[in-house]
Amino acid sequence: MVIFDLEDSVFPEKKAEARANLRRFFRETPLAARETVIRINAAASEFRAADIGLILDLRPDALLLPKVEEPQEIRQVASLLATASGDLRLWAMMETPRGILNAAAIAAAGREAGGRLDCFVLGLNDLRKETGVQPEPGRTYLLPWMMQVVLAARAHGLDVIDSVFNHFRDTNGLVAECAQGRAMGFDGKMLIHSAQIAVANDCFGPSPEGVAEAEAIIAAFANPAAQDLNVINMNGQMVERLHLEQAERLVAKARQISERKRTA
Repeated sequence: MVIFDLEDSVFPEKKAEARANLRRFFRETPLAARETVIRINAAASEFRAADIGLILDLRPDALLLPKVEEPQEIRQVASLLATASGDLRLWAMMETPRGILNAAAIAAAGREAGGRLDCFVLGLNDLRKETGVQPEPGRTYLLPWMMQVVLAARAHGLDVIDSVFNHFRDTNGLVAECAQGRAMGFDGKMLIHSAQIAVANDCFGPSPEGVAEAEAIIAAFANPAAQDLNVINMNGQMVERLHLEQAERLVAKARQISERKRTA
């Protein structure tokens, strides 16, 4: 996906120009096989109303809300999008202490907002700034908060995306942080430079070995002898139907990626 930023990366006096540039870009540059997401300005910003108007005109795949702290913001923005198509989704950035503390309530508000909310995005740069946690390798002192966001997202059926890795020339550091994020349960990672794309895709995308194993699990449960079994023996390993569900999701994800590559 591509996230177009109208918030932190744009000076206040350039906001109107940025909206005009984005409007022209959407008109002239179709992004085949890529989701489009627009990050708008914060709730208290004087630019929020114009940003919402732009969203309603451009109809991206998703609107990314920065610095979400309270569940009512999800409800309020969803009501403003009432005239938009039902597939325009809301994403929420979890990047402040209050937002992390309220993550579960914010996730729950997504159901009340017509199901538009479908993704949390972690923002650690702002969270570090507001808490004083230092940007150390391994993110040791941030891990409890990160897992809190993952847990809230999973409890309410949301995807969850890990924060950016700022040092885009440090490939080894990016590899380590991507591996950590995947092990923690994140679905993907925010990126700030095109040089980071291949590393993130390798880490968060399905591996050929993983897809082959998933297909073997699906085939094993498709065997008539396994129709009435919740657990089967595969090469000396006990495999449950919950693993079948995971395998089916992985194979579906691999097919979706393959189709997007084909049509890009």
